[in-house]
Amino acid sequence: MSMNNPPNVFLDPSTNRFQVHVINESHDNSETSQEDVGSDPPHYEETSFTDEAHNRLRISYRPGKRELYDNFLQNGEKTEASLHPYDTHTKMYYLQTFGHNTVDPVPKIDYYRNTGSISGNKLSRPSLLEIHEQLAKNIAVSTGSVERVANGESTTGDETAVSKEEENKTGFVKFGWVKGVLVRCMLNIWGVMLFIRLSWIVGQAGIGLGVIIILLATMVTSITGLSTSAIATNGFVRGGGAYYLISRSLGPEFGGSIGLIFAFANAVAVAMYVVGFAETVVELLKDSDTLMVDESNDIRIIGTITVVCLLGISVAGMEWEAKAQVILLVVLLVAIANFFIGTVIPTNNEKKARGFFNYQASIFAENFGPDFRGGEGFFSVFAIFFPAATGILAGANISGDLKDPQGAIPKGTMLAILITTVAYIGVAICAASCVVRDATGNINDTVVPGMSCNGSSACSLGYDFSRCASQPCDYGLMNNFQVMSMVSGFGPLITAGIFSATLSSALASLVSAPKVFQALCKDNIYKGLHFFAKGYGKNNEPIRGYVLTFVIAMAFILIAELNTIAPIISNFFLASYALINFSCFHASYAKSPGWRPAFRYYNMWVSLFGALLCCGVMFVINWWAALITYAIELFLYIYVTYKKPEVNWGSSTQALYYINALDSALALTTVEDHVKNFRPQCIALTGAPMIRPALLDITHTFTKNNGLCICCEVYTGPRKLCVKEMNSGMAKKQAWLTKNKRKAFYAAVAADSFREGVKSLLQASGLGRMKPNTLVIGFKKDWRNATATQVENYVGVIHDAFDFELGMIIVRISQGFDISQVLQVQEELEKLEQERLALEATIKENDFEEGKSGICGFFKKASTLNISKHETKKESTINTIQSTHVGEFNQKLLEASTQFKKKQGKGTIDIWWLFDDGGLTILIPYILTIRKKWKNCKLRIFTGGKVNRIEEEKLVMASLLSKFRIKFADINIICDINIKPNKESWKFFEEMIEPYRLHESCKDITTAEKLKRETPWKITDAELEAFREKSYRQVRLNELLQEHSRAANLIVLSLPVARKGVVSDYLYMAWLEILSKNLPPILMVRGNHKNVLTFYS
Repeated sequence: MSMNNPPNVFLDPSTNRFQVHVINESHDNSETSQEDVGSDPPHYEETSFTDEAHNRLRISYRPGKRELYDNFLQNGEKTEASLHPYDTHTKMYYLQTFGHNTVDPVPKIDYYRNTGSISGNKLSRPSLLEIHEQLAKNIAVSTGSVERVANGESTTGDETAVSKEEENKTGFVKFGWVKGVLVRCMLNIWGVMLFIRLSWIVGQAGIGLGVIIILLATMVTSITGLSTSAIATNGFVRGGGAYYLISRSLGPEFGGSIGLIFAFANAVAVAMYVVGFAETVVELLKDSDTLMVDESNDIRIIGTITVVCLLGISVAGMEWEAKAQVILLVVLLVAIANFFIGTVIPTNNEKKARGFFNYQASIFAENFGPDFRGGEGFFSVFAIFFPAATGILAGANISGDLKDPQGAIPKGTMLAILITTVAYIGVAICAASCVVRDATGNINDTVVPGMSCNGSSACSLGYDFSRCASQPCDYGLMNNFQVMSMVSGFGPLITAGIFSATLSSALASLVSAPKVFQALCKDNIYKGLHFFAKGYGKNNEPIRGYVLTFVIAMAFILIAELNTIAPIISNFFLASYALINFSCFHASYAKSPGWRPAFRYYNMWVSLFGALLCCGVMFVINWWAALITYAIELFLYIYVTYKKPEVNWGSSTQALYYINALDSALALTTVEDHVKNFRPQCIALTGAPMIRPALLDITHTFTKNNGLCICCEVYTGPRKLCVKEMNSGMAKKQAWLTKNKRKAFYAAVAADSFREGVKSLLQASGLGRMKPNTLVIGFKKDWRNATATQVENYVGVIHDAFDFELGMIIVRISQGFDISQVLQVQEELEKLEQERLALEATIKENDFEEGKSGICGFFKKASTLNISKHETKKESTINTIQSTHVGEFNQKLLEASTQFKKKQGKGTIDIWWLFDDGGLTILIPYILTIRKKWKNCKLRIFTGGKVNRIEEEKLVMASLLSKFRIKFADINIICDINIKPNKESWKFFEEMIEPYRLHESCKDITTAEKLKRETPWKITDAELEAFREKSYRQVRLNELLQEHSRAANLIVLSLPVARKGVVSDYLYMAWLEILSKNLPPILMVRGNHKNVLTFYS
């Protein structure tokens, strides 16, 4: 049934399949109630709501329409219900489903279509947000759009009309399973081998092994047919045949590689079949002594004329090509029937002399066993026969031109394999039951009376062919390729059959190659081939592909020597079969919920066996051709993998990635943690990763290929807006990480406060053993201008990290991390640049159209002048922005944001390992030095010690590092850490904390207590006195850092820990500020005090 029913069909009671009655409570329902008394299910007290139960949805079938509804369920066609779209009381139109005021839509196939689907318009169902959030009152819609909006269709009526008009205008020609698949496959499978080689094969292998050869070849094609059927029925199949099936199952890497060689193989196969036809014609010309030039050139001439004619049929359209195929099939069937009829027509003396005796049990018995000659064996004979069984993808290759590919491909392909196999076996057995292996052709070679036959069937039938054992004979199964012509009732029909077989196969290949190639080019996997993606006419014919196929075929026809290339083509086809089988196995093995083929008669292990069988047959046919095929496929696979086409087809490869990752993650949970396998697994609070690239870069440096890195962002504010913004940006930000080759994940949370969000991330991030163990944050440079709540949240995050036993890294660089201002300016510049280019294009267009004299030309020039002035103004604006923003502060900020991307020159990483935190402070810089960008930097170690034990402390530290196998350039023992800092430094510290001091000692007790309650975050005098020594140490450490590490590339410093509830937030921030002020990039590190280093093996 048509999928595009006009709207009035569903409003006509006589044509509606089922009707939805919406019954209003205020209306009289007695008639309806009486009508449905017998059909309603019994009402139970738990679920019945008295009168309200009658207002539910009812489906009532029109008289005689039950069959239509059943048909609808079976075929899965879409239908529409005739809903009453408005309330009769208020005359207000509402969005109604099942008679209720709701935008929740009923299931409909159009919601599941791809954008741009040719089989129907994609509709957009209401989003979860639209259903979940409060519905605005008094939603009024027009009469015509009620049903469309209620069912979630986003396309406007005008757009729908236009698309339908285009669809009607296009008028695709689609084929059913018989004409589109069965006929095409049978013609492609039945080749010239049936008529001129099958008798030789059964003569060599005998009836027994000959049937086994046919069945073995059929096994390969049947398994491939089952796999093809399974894949083809697992979703809508577009054009592209084998390429489409493989690429959508295994991904673009396999699909792109096999698609190119499969299309090429089909193109060369055209030449093979045409040359086969030309050779037969030349043989006829030779017999009648009417050669045009010589044999080779006659093959070229006839082949060229033939392929031009076939090209004309193909270009004329698929409809003409299909009609030609049907005619060729009729000729072929008549030729085969002619052979079978000939076997029962009584033979004559001439045919007996050539070895044909009709059906004889003695001949059957004699020919049942093998008689391999001329160095032939089972596998060599099989290799010769197997190409006769190929061609099963002829129907699948034009999948885009089938009415119902899902139903047509399995039915047509499997039936074609069955019919052709029966025909091959029938012809082989009949030929071997009627014709002896050797015959002289001399009617005088009869048996002499008294002669001993020695079991020879020909001798028992009155003929003596014994001299064939000592000298070559020209007739019999082993010697004469024209046995079928001899046996048949009318010889010329066999010649017609040969013509039909070769031309039909050539025509099928000539159509298949461009169709597959066009599908490959449309996917744009190979950028340079996109030119061939364009289609023409109502059937989107690949005219450019036809021309390319014609050129390739002509090249090989002119060579006229295909004995070398033929095995490679067979191997190309087998490689395709192998990958189709592997695709079916792979999709089943990946256990993706999306793998739900309607065709159930397949087995994943049988498909795997089929794939291995195809690979084996490739080597049996020709081992060097198999190696060439694998080499070409591997090269193309590597090329496509390197190019990484931006496609996502939901391949089974993706599903298997997930399964492997899941299995690995689960297996990892059973493994106990060991210190030797410790690696930093970091949560980096970068916000959006593009906003703080330097923080991401330094984190990525010691996690790349080594540990987990999660870039985290916390959204605070109104929850609805935050969640919406967060959801919309997730994919974009992860894509940014991928594009910039950052091996990191992006995660975001919406929370009431920054601290709550980070707390959620710290607890919930990761999976199993792949959980973060280190928190990386940037130093809050603006803490003095921030609110008390912001400072409290920032320091609270550090406390939370320690509470959850995570390591802590605070990174500080002189320019800060946030480059959002730069990005904003760049975005504005890009917009202005686009406007400028648009203006330039307008000016060029006006200049091009200019040329007419008079008043029109004058006004055009004036218009151009105005545009030029406008352009100048825009350019001056751009220059102003560039000079003001980027040229000054933002340029420095931009340079600072990329400092960790650059290769670091020779220098040092200074490690101030003041406190033993488990070894994280020394491990992080060691990992940095094994990275390419930091490998020229040497490690210098600084640690505290006593004046009178400097050498001993050095030896102890050197011994410790050597046991850890960490190379270092120098060790410095700092003995004066605990002395007081100089007055200028201490004064600067006091001035820095002055705005945040309470000074309660200078006030009376009541005022002091009141101030403590109002500003609990301020630094009290008691606190400052209690931690004076610690404050001295931070100030003094900065002096030492300035003295020793001012020229270092990077400083790694033990992070001081503030006791929770004892050290105020502002005092702790002052410590971090004074500790890291006016220094090179600095990492303040504190491990979780669990060992991350060991010297045990």
